[in-house]
Amino acid sequence: MTIFSDAGESGSITVDSVRPEIYQEGHQRALALDISWLSERSGSFVEVDCPACNCSGRHPLYEKYGMHHVVCDDCGTQYISPRPTPGMLAEFYAQSEIYYFWGQTIYPSSATARKERIFRPRARIIDEICEKAGLVKGGILVEIGAAYGLFCEEIRALGRFDRIVAIEPVPTLAATCREKGFEVIESTVEQVNLDCSVDVACSFEVIEHLFSPLAFMKEIFRLLKPGGHVMLSCPNIKGFDTEVLGARSDTVDHEHLNYFSPASITILAERVGFVDVKVVTPGRLDVEIVSSALRHGLISEDELGKFVSKIVAGPDRAVAEHFQAFLAASGLSSSMLLIARKS
Repeated sequence: MTIFSDAGESGSITVDSVRPEIYQEGHQRALALDISWLSERSGSFVEVDCPACNCSGRHPLYEKYGMHHVVCDDCGTQYISPRPTPGMLAEFYAQSEIYYFWGQTIYPSSATARKERIFRPRARIIDEICEKAGLVKGGILVEIGAAYGLFCEEIRALGRFDRIVAIEPVPTLAATCREKGFEVIESTVEQVNLDCSVDVACSFEVIEHLFSPLAFMKEIFRLLKPGGHVMLSCPNIKGFDTEVLGARSDTVDHEHLNYFSPASITILAERVGFVDVKVVTPGRLDVEIVSSALRHGLISEDELGKFVSKIVAGPDRAVAEHFQAFLAASGLSSSMLLIARKS
Protein backbone atom coordinates (compact mmCIF):
# COMPACT_ATOMS: atom_id res chain seq x y z
CA MET A 1 0.00 0.00 0.00
CA THR A 2 1.27 3.47 -0.81
CA ILE A 3 -0.25 4.81 2.39
CA PHE A 4 2.84 3.84 4.33
CA SER A 5 5.13 6.20 2.46
CA ASP A 6 3.69 9.04 4.58
CA ALA A 7 1.23 7.59 7.03
CA GLY A 8 -0.03 10.32 9.23
CA GLU A 9 2.11 13.42 9.63
CA SER A 10 3.09 15.68 6.78
CA GLY A 11 4.62 18.99 5.90
CA SER A 12 6.57 21.21 8.25
CA ILE A 13 5.40 20.27 11.73
CA THR A 14 6.92 21.50 14.97
CA VAL A 15 6.21 20.91 18.63
CA ASP A 16 5.14 24.54 19.04
CA SER A 17 2.65 24.29 16.17
CA VAL A 18 0.69 21.52 17.92
CA ARG A 19 1.48 22.39 21.55
CA PRO A 20 2.16 26.14 21.76
CA GLU A 21 4.88 27.12 24.22
CA ILE A 22 2.88 30.12 25.45
CA TYR A 23 0.49 27.77 27.22
CA GLN A 24 3.16 25.84 29.10
CA GLU A 25 2.55 27.57 32.44
CA GLY A 26 -1.18 26.86 32.32
CA HIS A 27 -0.48 23.28 31.30
CA GLN A 28 1.79 22.80 34.31
CA ARG A 29 -0.86 24.15 36.70
CA ALA A 30 -3.48 21.79 35.29
CA LEU A 31 -0.98 18.91 35.41
CA ALA A 32 -0.30 19.51 39.11
CA LEU A 33 -4.02 19.43 39.92
CA ASP A 34 -4.55 16.18 38.00
CA ILE A 35 -1.57 14.52 39.68
CA SER A 36 -2.84 15.59 43.10
CA TRP A 37 -6.29 14.13 42.34
CA LEU A 38 -4.78 10.78 41.38
CA SER A 39 -2.28 10.72 44.25
CA GLU A 40 -5.08 11.12 46.79
CA ARG A 41 -6.64 7.90 45.43
CA SER A 42 -3.49 5.87 44.80
CA GLY A 43 -4.29 3.55 47.69
CA SER A 44 -7.16 2.16 45.61
CA PHE A 45 -5.06 1.44 42.51
CA VAL A 46 -5.02 -2.19 41.31
CA GLU A 47 -2.34 -4.47 39.88
CA VAL A 48 -2.63 -5.64 36.26
CA ASP A 49 -0.78 -7.97 33.90
CA CYS A 50 0.75 -6.91 30.59
CA PRO A 51 -1.85 -5.04 28.48
CA ALA A 52 -0.39 -6.48 25.25
CA CYS A 53 0.35 -10.17 25.85
CA ASN A 54 -1.20 -10.72 29.32
CA CYS A 55 2.08 -12.01 30.76
CA SER A 56 2.26 -11.65 34.54
CA GLY A 57 6.05 -11.51 34.63
CA ARG A 58 7.42 -7.99 34.89
CA HIS A 59 10.24 -5.97 36.38
CA PRO A 60 10.21 -2.43 37.81
CA LEU A 61 11.54 0.43 35.70
CA TYR A 62 11.01 3.77 37.45
CA GLU A 63 8.43 5.94 39.20
CA LYS A 64 7.06 9.23 37.86
CA TYR A 65 4.18 11.38 39.16
CA GLY A 66 3.54 8.68 41.76
CA MET A 67 2.95 6.07 39.04
CA HIS A 68 5.00 2.86 39.05
CA HIS A 69 6.29 1.90 35.60
CA VAL A 70 7.08 -1.74 34.91
CA VAL A 71 8.23 -3.67 31.82
CA CYS A 72 6.76 -6.97 30.61
CA ASP A 73 9.33 -9.77 30.75
CA ASP A 74 7.84 -11.33 27.63
CA CYS A 75 7.00 -8.65 25.04
CA GLY A 76 8.73 -5.58 26.50
CA THR A 77 5.61 -3.45 26.85
CA GLN A 78 6.01 -0.70 29.46
CA TYR A 79 2.94 -0.09 31.60
CA ILE A 80 1.63 1.28 34.90
CA SER A 81 0.89 -1.19 37.68
CA PRO A 82 -0.83 -0.66 40.02
CA ARG A 83 -3.17 1.67 38.14
CA PRO A 84 -6.51 3.49 38.68
CA THR A 85 -9.63 1.33 38.41
CA PRO A 86 -11.99 1.77 35.42
CA GLY A 87 -14.47 3.65 37.62
CA MET A 88 -11.76 5.92 38.93
CA LEU A 89 -10.53 6.66 35.40
CA ALA A 90 -14.05 7.57 34.26
CA GLU A 91 -14.36 9.97 37.18
CA PHE A 92 -10.89 11.36 36.51
CA TYR A 93 -11.49 12.17 32.85
CA ALA A 94 -14.88 13.73 33.60
CA GLN A 95 -13.18 16.34 35.80
CA SER A 96 -9.61 16.40 34.47
CA GLU A 97 -8.03 19.85 34.55
CA ILE A 98 -5.64 18.90 31.74
CA TYR A 99 -8.47 17.91 29.43
CA TYR A 100 -10.41 21.07 30.22
CA PHE A 101 -7.30 23.17 29.63
CA TRP A 102 -6.54 21.49 26.30
CA GLY A 103 -10.14 21.82 25.17
CA GLN A 104 -10.23 25.52 26.00
CA THR A 105 -6.77 26.60 24.85
CA ILE A 106 -4.39 24.18 23.13
CA TYR A 107 -6.84 22.49 20.75
CA PRO A 108 -8.37 25.75 19.49
CA SER A 109 -5.01 27.49 19.08
CA SER A 110 -3.39 24.56 17.26
CA ALA A 111 -6.46 23.36 15.32
CA THR A 112 -5.30 24.55 11.91
CA ALA A 113 -1.85 22.98 12.23
CA ARG A 114 -3.26 19.72 13.58
CA LYS A 115 -5.85 19.45 10.83
CA GLU A 116 -3.46 20.22 7.99
CA ARG A 117 -0.43 18.27 9.15
CA ILE A 118 -1.85 15.35 11.11
CA PHE A 119 -5.56 14.69 10.57
CA ARG A 120 -5.91 15.58 6.89
CA PRO A 121 -3.24 13.04 5.87
CA ARG A 122 -4.91 10.43 8.08
CA ALA A 123 -8.30 11.13 6.51
CA ARG A 124 -6.73 10.61 3.10
CA ILE A 125 -5.30 7.29 4.26
CA ILE A 126 -8.80 6.15 5.23
CA ASP A 127 -10.10 7.28 1.86
CA GLU A 128 -7.36 5.29 0.11
CA ILE A 129 -8.03 2.19 2.22
CA CYS A 130 -11.70 2.32 1.26
CA GLU A 131 -10.81 2.75 -2.41
CA LYS A 132 -8.43 -0.21 -2.35
CA ALA A 133 -11.02 -2.33 -0.54
CA GLY A 134 -13.56 -1.51 -3.26
CA LEU A 135 -15.94 0.21 -0.84
CA VAL A 136 -18.36 2.57 -2.58
CA LYS A 137 -18.97 5.93 -0.97
CA GLY A 138 -21.33 5.74 1.96
CA GLY A 139 -21.22 3.68 5.09
CA ILE A 140 -20.32 4.59 8.64
CA LEU A 141 -17.14 5.79 10.32
CA VAL A 142 -16.75 5.98 14.08
CA GLU A 143 -14.02 7.94 15.81
CA ILE A 144 -13.41 6.82 19.36
CA GLY A 145 -12.05 9.64 21.47
CA ALA A 146 -12.96 12.36 18.98
CA ALA A 147 -11.67 15.15 21.24
CA TYR A 148 -12.01 18.51 19.45
CA GLY A 149 -13.52 16.92 16.32
CA LEU A 150 -10.63 17.77 14.01
CA PHE A 151 -10.36 14.37 12.35
CA CYS A 152 -14.15 14.16 11.98
CA GLU A 153 -14.08 17.51 10.19
CA GLU A 154 -11.47 16.27 7.73
CA ILE A 155 -13.39 13.05 7.09
CA ARG A 156 -16.61 15.01 6.54
CA ALA A 157 -14.84 17.25 4.02
CA LEU A 158 -13.98 14.19 1.90
CA GLY A 159 -17.64 13.19 1.58
CA ARG A 160 -16.71 9.52 1.84
CA PHE A 161 -19.16 8.44 4.59
CA ASP A 162 -22.91 8.89 5.00
CA ARG A 163 -22.65 8.79 8.77
CA ILE A 164 -19.86 9.93 11.08
CA VAL A 165 -20.17 9.16 14.78
CA ALA A 166 -17.96 10.82 17.38
CA ILE A 167 -17.55 8.84 20.60
CA GLU A 168 -16.17 11.18 23.26
CA PRO A 169 -16.54 10.65 27.03
CA VAL A 170 -15.10 14.01 28.18
CA PRO A 171 -18.10 16.36 28.53
CA THR A 172 -16.41 19.57 27.34
CA LEU A 173 -14.95 17.87 24.26
CA ALA A 174 -18.23 16.08 23.49
CA ALA A 175 -19.96 19.47 23.57
CA THR A 176 -17.43 20.86 21.10
CA CYS A 177 -18.10 17.99 18.67
CA ARG A 178 -21.84 18.62 18.92
CA GLU A 179 -21.32 22.31 18.19
CA LYS A 180 -19.56 21.25 14.97
CA GLY A 181 -22.64 19.32 13.90
CA PHE A 182 -21.50 15.76 14.57
CA GLU A 183 -23.50 12.88 15.95
CA VAL A 184 -21.95 12.40 19.39
CA ILE A 185 -22.10 9.57 21.88
CA GLU A 186 -20.85 10.91 25.21
CA SER A 187 -19.51 7.64 26.54
CA THR A 188 -16.61 5.24 26.53
CA VAL A 189 -16.62 2.73 23.68
CA GLU A 190 -17.18 -0.13 26.12
CA GLN A 191 -20.60 1.35 26.97
CA VAL A 192 -21.64 2.16 23.40
CA ASN A 193 -24.53 0.27 21.88
CA LEU A 194 -24.74 1.33 18.23
CA ASP A 195 -27.74 0.32 16.13
CA CYS A 196 -25.51 -1.09 13.36
CA SER A 197 -22.00 -2.25 12.46
CA VAL A 198 -19.47 0.23 11.07
CA ASP A 199 -17.12 0.23 8.10
CA VAL A 200 -14.20 2.06 9.71
CA ALA A 201 -13.22 2.73 13.33
CA CYS A 202 -10.51 5.26 14.15
CA SER A 203 -8.92 6.17 17.45
CA PHE A 204 -6.00 8.52 17.96
CA GLU A 205 -3.94 8.80 21.14
CA VAL A 206 -6.54 6.94 23.21
CA ILE A 207 -5.41 3.36 23.83
CA GLU A 208 -2.47 4.45 25.99
CA HIS A 209 -4.95 5.98 28.49
CA LEU A 210 -7.14 2.95 29.05
CA PHE A 211 -7.43 0.48 31.91
CA SER A 212 -7.84 -2.45 29.51
CA PRO A 213 -6.54 -2.02 25.95
CA LEU A 214 -7.65 -5.61 25.25
CA ALA A 215 -11.27 -4.82 26.14
CA PHE A 216 -11.03 -1.66 24.02
CA MET A 217 -9.77 -3.55 20.96
CA LYS A 218 -12.43 -6.22 21.43
CA GLU A 219 -15.11 -3.52 21.38
CA ILE A 220 -13.70 -2.05 18.17
CA PHE A 221 -13.67 -5.53 16.66
CA ARG A 222 -17.30 -5.99 17.70
CA LEU A 223 -18.37 -2.66 16.19
CA LEU A 224 -16.80 -3.37 12.80
CA LYS A 225 -18.43 -5.14 9.90
CA PRO A 226 -16.56 -8.18 8.54
CA GLY A 227 -13.83 -6.71 6.37
CA GLY A 228 -14.02 -3.39 8.23
CA HIS A 229 -10.84 -1.50 9.10
CA VAL A 230 -9.41 0.03 12.24
CA MET A 231 -6.81 2.79 12.35
CA LEU A 232 -5.34 3.94 15.62
CA SER A 233 -2.32 5.87 16.81
CA CYS A 234 -0.36 5.91 20.05
CA PRO A 235 3.18 6.60 21.25
CA ASN A 236 5.95 4.12 20.45
CA ILE A 237 7.92 3.52 23.64
CA LYS A 238 10.72 2.07 21.50
CA GLY A 239 10.93 5.28 19.45
CA PHE A 240 13.93 7.58 19.42
CA ASP A 241 12.88 10.36 21.78
CA THR A 242 11.11 8.04 24.25
CA GLU A 243 14.12 5.67 24.35
CA VAL A 244 16.61 8.51 24.77
CA LEU A 245 14.70 10.57 27.34
CA GLY A 246 13.06 7.75 29.31
CA ALA A 247 11.24 9.12 32.35
CA ARG A 248 12.12 12.66 31.24
CA SER A 249 9.97 12.30 28.12
CA ASP A 250 6.68 14.23 28.08
CA THR A 251 5.14 11.05 26.65
CA VAL A 252 5.62 9.51 30.09
CA ASP A 253 2.88 11.32 31.98
CA HIS A 254 0.14 10.79 34.55
CA GLU A 255 -2.50 9.85 31.96
CA HIS A 256 -0.63 7.22 29.95
CA LEU A 257 -0.97 3.76 31.43
CA ASN A 258 0.16 1.66 28.44
CA TYR A 259 3.35 2.13 26.41
CA PHE A 260 3.38 -0.14 23.38
CA SER A 261 6.00 -0.83 20.73
CA PRO A 262 5.28 -1.82 17.10
CA ALA A 263 5.81 -5.46 18.08
CA SER A 264 3.59 -5.41 21.17
CA ILE A 265 0.69 -3.45 19.62
CA THR A 266 0.72 -6.05 16.84
CA ILE A 267 0.51 -8.84 19.46
CA LEU A 268 -2.51 -7.11 21.00
CA ALA A 269 -4.31 -6.62 17.66
CA GLU A 270 -3.75 -10.21 16.62
CA ARG A 271 -4.93 -11.52 20.01
CA VAL A 272 -8.28 -9.87 19.29
CA GLY A 273 -8.52 -11.39 15.81
CA PHE A 274 -7.43 -8.58 13.51
CA VAL A 275 -5.57 -9.54 10.34
CA ASP A 276 -3.37 -7.68 7.86
CA VAL A 277 -1.92 -5.74 10.79
CA LYS A 278 0.49 -3.04 9.65
CA VAL A 279 2.33 -0.66 11.96
CA VAL A 280 4.37 2.36 10.91
CA THR A 281 6.04 5.20 12.79
CA PRO A 282 5.41 8.35 10.74
CA GLY A 283 6.46 10.87 13.41
CA ARG A 284 8.29 14.06 12.53
CA LEU A 285 9.17 15.45 15.96
CA ASP A 286 11.69 13.06 17.57
CA VAL A 287 14.78 15.02 16.62
CA GLU A 288 13.26 18.36 17.60
CA ILE A 289 12.18 16.98 20.99
CA VAL A 290 15.61 15.55 21.79
CA SER A 291 17.37 18.66 20.50
CA SER A 292 15.17 20.81 22.77
CA ALA A 293 15.89 18.53 25.73
CA LEU A 294 19.60 18.94 25.06
CA ARG A 295 19.32 22.76 24.89
CA HIS A 296 17.32 22.92 28.11
CA GLY A 297 19.63 20.60 30.04
CA LEU A 298 17.17 17.72 30.41
CA ILE A 299 19.81 15.46 28.90
CA SER A 300 23.56 16.00 28.61
CA GLU A 301 25.79 15.60 25.60
CA ASP A 302 27.67 12.89 27.51
CA GLU A 303 24.44 10.90 27.93
CA LEU A 304 23.42 11.37 24.33
CA GLY A 305 26.88 10.97 22.86
CA LYS A 306 28.78 13.55 20.86
CA PHE A 307 28.01 11.98 17.51
CA VAL A 308 24.23 11.79 18.07
CA SER A 309 24.28 15.28 19.64
CA LYS A 310 25.88 16.60 16.48
CA ILE A 311 23.20 14.94 14.35
CA VAL A 312 20.21 16.28 16.30
CA ALA A 313 21.55 19.69 17.35
CA GLY A 314 24.38 20.47 14.93
CA PRO A 315 24.43 23.44 12.54
CA ASP A 316 23.48 21.38 9.47
CA ARG A 317 19.71 21.05 9.73
CA ALA A 318 19.61 18.87 6.61
CA VAL A 319 21.42 16.16 8.59
CA ALA A 320 18.77 16.33 11.33
CA GLU A 321 16.00 16.14 8.74
CA HIS A 322 17.56 13.11 7.07
CA PHE A 323 17.94 11.44 10.45
CA GLN A 324 14.27 12.08 11.28
CA ALA A 325 13.26 10.62 7.93
CA PHE A 326 15.38 7.55 8.71
CA LEU A 327 13.68 7.14 12.10
CA ALA A 328 10.23 7.36 10.55
CA ALA A 329 11.04 4.88 7.78
CA SER A 330 12.74 2.41 10.12
CA GLY A 331 9.99 2.01 12.72
CA LEU A 332 11.97 4.13 15.18
CA SER A 333 9.89 7.28 15.50
CA SER A 334 8.01 7.76 18.76
CA SER A 335 4.67 8.27 16.99
CA MET A 336 2.99 5.03 15.91
CA LEU A 337 0.09 4.27 13.57
CA LEU A 338 -1.66 0.88 13.26
CA ILE A 339 -4.01 -0.22 10.48
CA ALA A 340 -5.73 -3.62 10.54
CA ARG A 341 -8.77 -5.45 9.20
CA LYS A 342 -11.50 -7.56 10.70
CA SER A 343 -11.43 -10.84 8.83
